[in-house]
Amino acid sequence: MTLLALTRDISPAIVHCELTHLERVPIDLARARAEHEAYEDALRMLGCRVERLASDATMPDSVFIEDTAIVLHELAVITRPGAPSRRAETEAVAAALRPFRELASIVAPGTLDGGDVVRLGRRLLVGVGARSNEDGVRQLRALVAPAGYTVEGVRFRDCLHLKSAVTSLADDVVLLNPKWVDLEELGRVRGIEIDAGEPYAANALRVGDDIVFPAEFERTRRSIEAAGFNVHTVPAGELAKAEGAVTCCSLMLEV
Repeated sequence: MTLLALTRDISPAIVHCELTHLERVPIDLARARAEHEAYEDALRMLGCRVERLASDATMPDSVFIEDTAIVLHELAVITRPGAPSRRAETEAVAAALRPFRELASIVAPGTLDGGDVVRLGRRLLVGVGARSNEDGVRQLRALVAPAGYTVEGVRFRDCLHLKSAVTSLADDVVLLNPKWVDLEELGRVRGIEIDAGEPYAANALRVGDDIVFPAEFERTRRSIEAAGFNVHTVPAGELAKAEGAVTCCSLMLEV
């Protein structure tokens, strides 16, 4: 088995990206692209085959490819992003996934962003908020139940996606910002809290037994390492200005 990481070009229009909880500030496109290349290099170093999809100026948020699909071993669910401006992104992602997975889709009136779905083994935790609605959760539950997955709605607050508040370090360990999500909402897991001075540090990407993590959050990184995890840091400051993080920039699948 090979671990394939699908990524997508940074659009030249990223400065016009969707923003919900951050003020719009200038984004250095050259620096953002350098960060993205460093991210892809880290994935290759960890054994991934990286395939980058093209983008264009009509898709400002397209580098955040995670929001367009939920990829499981048995199937891939093409989402219906909560921001209408992002729905055109799904066509190319579906075409890229079709050779590897049976496809299903979320349809209107459902909305679902991949950034709202945290996978813990065969449990899918889905945050209902600005981008994912109850109908999207209902549809996802029906689509993945035949493959043995459960879908649980999770309440969160004060951030864009559930994965802004909590991500998986292992099937039974999560990294979380306790101000944005309550550990009790997540069921049978152990929680590692981020440093209080790094509110956006709860987003970490699992790659096998390794963790890819933003270099900017040093205090939280030390806590993850102290818990026994092997952490690889990447620069992510420019993409963070677009409300992006390390999970957002890839779709991971075994092929």
